[in-house]
Amino acid sequence: MNFDRFFKLISYAVIFSGFFSLFVSGGVGAISTVLFVSVLIAAWFLEDSRWQISERLGTVSVFIVVPLFYIGRKYQILGFGANVADLAAMLAQMILVLAAIKLLQRKAERDWLFLYLMAFFEVLLAAGLSISPLYLASLILYLLVTICAIVTFEIRRTSALINRNSNYKKTDDKEKLFGKIPLARLPMTAISLLVLIIVFAAPLFFALPRVGGAGLGSNSKGLSNVTGFSDSVSLGEIGSLLQNDQIVMRARIDKTDGKNPGALHWRGVALDTFDNKRWSKSKKDYRESFVKLERGFFLIDYPQPNAASTIQTIYLEPIDTPVLFALSRPLAIEGSLPSELYKDSEGAITFQRGNSERLSYKVNSDRSLPNASALKSDNENYSSEAKRYLQLPEKFDERIAALTTKITEKQANRYEKAKVVENYLQTQFGYTLEMKAKGDEPLADFLFNVREGHCEYFATAMAIMLRTQGIATRIVNGFQQGEYNETADVFVVKQKDAHSWVEVYFPRENAWIPFDPTPAAGRFDDSTVTSSIFGKFNSYLVALETFWIQYFVAYDNQEQKSLTRSVKNSFVEYQAKTSVWLNEMQYRLSDWWHEVRGDKGLQASARAVAFGIGYLLAAILGVIFIVWLYRKIRRFDVWQRIYNWLKFKNETTIVEFYERMQKVLASKGFTRATHQTPLEFAFALNMPEAVRITEKYNRVRFGEKNLSKDESDEIENWLEKLEKIES
Repeated sequence: MNFDRFFKLISYAVIFSGFFSLFVSGGVGAISTVLFVSVLIAAWFLEDSRWQISERLGTVSVFIVVPLFYIGRKYQILGFGANVADLAAMLAQMILVLAAIKLLQRKAERDWLFLYLMAFFEVLLAAGLSISPLYLASLILYLLVTICAIVTFEIRRTSALINRNSNYKKTDDKEKLFGKIPLARLPMTAISLLVLIIVFAAPLFFALPRVGGAGLGSNSKGLSNVTGFSDSVSLGEIGSLLQNDQIVMRARIDKTDGKNPGALHWRGVALDTFDNKRWSKSKKDYRESFVKLERGFFLIDYPQPNAASTIQTIYLEPIDTPVLFALSRPLAIEGSLPSELYKDSEGAITFQRGNSERLSYKVNSDRSLPNASALKSDNENYSSEAKRYLQLPEKFDERIAALTTKITEKQANRYEKAKVVENYLQTQFGYTLEMKAKGDEPLADFLFNVREGHCEYFATAMAIMLRTQGIATRIVNGFQQGEYNETADVFVVKQKDAHSWVEVYFPRENAWIPFDPTPAAGRFDDSTVTSSIFGKFNSYLVALETFWIQYFVAYDNQEQKSLTRSVKNSFVEYQAKTSVWLNEMQYRLSDWWHEVRGDKGLQASARAVAFGIGYLLAAILGVIFIVWLYRKIRRFDVWQRIYNWLKFKNETTIVEFYERMQKVLASKGFTRATHQTPLEFAFALNMPEAVRITEKYNRVRFGEKNLSKDESDEIENWLEKLEKIES
């Protein structure tokens, strides 16, 4: 390939790879993508033509564009807001405009460097925007082509300097100079350098945990409409979310005391006051604060005597709620969080959220619950503090109380009444996402007319029905467990997994017991996960993204410790397996030797000797076969070619040329005596060509130097002259 064309190609590849990084990170929209790609294609065909803009005009345009973007940002006249995401979008647009201007102008060396710099800024900006594993592919592409481009640029610049100093003016001389450059080796050189960078950088990468937020978050706008976790939630809000596949969080169960965790509910907020249409918190201003301890975690509560500890790691997407989701009754929380956490009057854990960013944190929850017999015997009176969980709306349909009395009249305690109401709602009503219950009292419309709804209606119905019987309740808004991804060993929780359930208070046990009255159709069923090829492929993509988030985006101190423990455990497990295998082999050899000695009788001894001879013959035949196969494979010329290619050597470099000279001289009657060195033999011939070839041979053979292409050509000319000498 022509050198100038190769330089142009690899430089445009750098520009495209920088743009591609922004594209996969979501930093540019469809219109910007079409416009920039169009400019890139047009600039390729306009290169070195009279249609390119002048360098002066391009420079002036750059100096005009930068202040315009600054003014547009300051006075918000270009559609960019004041938040971090809009700032990133503005920077992306500005960089693309600057690159487009330079692409369309006539370019000197500094203009190519400017374009390389713009590509670098694009990759750097994309790193803060994306959590997609596609960014890793775009980064590798960028590094590969940039290494090639920098090497090529330096060759081009140095060659131009040589041309000026040596008065190379003719086109054929220039082409001859560039023709000596091994362009085919540049990609291999770039790949080798990239591999070396990865080999040396990978240990450092995993040795240094990331700090701060996990990027600006391209999903921050998409998750800004998450509802169900504020201080007041209207009936029907979750129903509008249940068709949304946007991922809210990924959760991994690290430890559960060896017990089956069962169905999981990721708790968000609990609400205690209902006004026929809306749930809210009666104690909005109450919050208990917790500071980070010296060991780096927050101590929220203390475990029960028979605690069922469950440790979970949460990777939370950037959403507009300050709630930290976790399994019920968190005891301790650890992660890249602010220095202070808060717990409200209903047990929700919150923090002071700044800019939207992804969070990763680890929670230890105590999911232990009193047994059924203890709950059935709990008839203790409620304290004055718990009376707020018995509140009913001022305007209330009395049929609800009558219905509840009818279906619970045979039950003698709170627990049995709660189970009967839960079962009644699960079996006698239908599940739907449609907003059918209406009017001033949608709950009554749901119970007596529509008789179908979604989880918020079922949770509200159970909570209010039990309150009519003097049983303290509250509703909880959070998420169901989500879809389990076996490859990544995480639960992938989406907006459609948003859910409401009920907690019933038992005063003697001082425990809130969860109940879920939603029918099976509205609860997560693991069997609904698709097993199609597309479904499995999508699960692998989700797993890849999870690994990317875990070890690249949100890799902090706790993930570093977790990875270290995992590697250590794998090594210990491998050692244990190896030890078991060696012990087993030792036992078998010992048993075989006892049989050979005759400890188990003559017949067993003969059989053991026969097996031993058979195994020995098989081993000998195996070794012979391997040696034969090795020699057979070595005869294949392809392996020698691959070896030479990997060593970057050609046939001339392996001193084959000296053997050819000896054959030419032997055909003319000149043979080297045994006492002569190669150089003595050459001088004795009185042939300058033979002397020069021998000198090259000594340099390659004993100096371990490779020949250049020019030297190889010279040797070929000398060999041709020797062949023409008459004997």
